[in-house]
Amino acid sequence: MGFETIIYRKESGIGRISINRPQAMNAITPAMLTELKTAVLDAGRDEDVKVIVLTGEGKAFCAGVDLKSLGDRRLIRGKVGDILDVPARELIQAIRGVPKVVIALVNGYCFTGALEIVLGCDLVIASEEAKMGDTHAKWGLRPTWGMSARLPRRVGFLKAKELSFTADAVSAKEAERIGLVNMAVPPEKLEEVLQSTAKKIIANSLQSIAAYKHLYNTNEAMSLDKSLELEFGSEFEISDTEERLGQFRK
Repeated sequence: MGFETIIYRKESGIGRISINRPQAMNAITPAMLTELKTAVLDAGRDEDVKVIVLTGEGKAFCAGVDLKSLGDRRLIRGKVGDILDVPARELIQAIRGVPKVVIALVNGYCFTGALEIVLGCDLVIASEEAKMGDTHAKWGLRPTWGMSARLPRRVGFLKAKELSFTADAVSAKEAERIGLVNMAVPPEKLEEVLQSTAKKIIANSLQSIAAYKHLYNTNEAMSLDKSLELEFGSEFEISDTEERLGQFRK
């Protein structure tokens, strides 16, 4: 199975999927989203894989969408469009749908679209050097991958509004304090903590864990679906997108 934008390897019961565009801070492209979904689904089917890990190569987990990958496409009403929306939602659905624990190993910068992907994961372990944030509003964009539905369920509506309205980045320690990540650890301990956590999960009944995951996600979705419908189906007049993104197209 050949990939161009990710590295996918299996070892000791862990299916590790690494975003591999370090020269671009692992920024998201349509092809990357498709490759990530393919790897997640493969790991979900592989009986030798017990835990799935999503991480990034280099100093970034993922800096968000690669705006240059959109070319000259005009963004209407603050939306990035189906070229990214469709594969991104399919990826997040795959992460939530596989009957295995998906751990986001946030090794560095994690912004906006990347944060939306992380919010779809089951557990989040972050390096203390990581920075996380929602910068949609900074660029005249609006969320379409689940941010407005999942972020407040993770950190509460008041804190979610603060993060989205200010577009401030938070440290991993602050992310841990507000419940955005499970734990923030020194970078030199990141792999050790991941292995320890995965070992504990693998030692338990994976069928029980699959049942728990289904129940947790279904319980959340009872109210989440309506929130997602609101986000996906709403239209807003956002007129400064092109002006704000202009510097990336020079």
